[in-house]
Amino acid sequence: MPGVSEPSPREARPELGPGLTGAELKRWYWLRAELADLAHRLGVSAAGSKDELTARLVAALDRESPPSNPITPRRTSAGPQLSGVLTPETVIPPGQRSSQALRRFFEERVGPSFRFDGAMRAFIRDHPGATLGDALAHWRATRSSAGPGQPGGSAIAPQFELNRFTRQWYLDHPGGTRAELRAAWQTYRETPTDARPRA
Repeated sequence: MPGVSEPSPREARPELGPGLTGAELKRWYWLRAELADLAHRLGVSAAGSKDELTARLVAALDRESPPSNPITPRRTSAGPQLSGVLTPETVIPPGQRSSQALRRFFEERVGPSFRFDGAMRAFIRDHPGATLGDALAHWRATRSSAGPGQPGGSAIAPQFELNRFTRQWYLDHPGGTRAELRAAWQTYRETPTDARPRA
């Protein structure tokens, strides 16, 4: 039609392999498992967070020195875990995990919309000595005005891109379905980072 420009063809995601440049690697969304597989093929350590792994792969692909940042150690739980009947007065012990017992406690008080997002996992991990009532108050304080069952308002760490995308998509499409979300995510992840909106 006159006056209507044809949409430009979508750029295809390249094959993830040793021939890629570091800049091209960073332009696309990759699953951590895909990055770990490439690391093994390149003889690079696949340990640490997804961001740390990506930084090492970028250096290897560009034939540069690997970053000097130490690998973030995995936290291990130490000590007994909460179980049995939990109340708002129950004290969180050191090393407590975001366990099924805690999930049941929060779901009974918040409802089925409760999820252990980054903010809640960090609170449980970093606040031994606080009570479950304190954790419940933290949950309520970090929620947004999103509707029931929609992601809350706490900040989501950059490595959890799907979580950030999902929260923003539901905020932008309050009546959206899971199928529509999946289709939107598929389009998003197949689009290079410099050609898509940020999640």
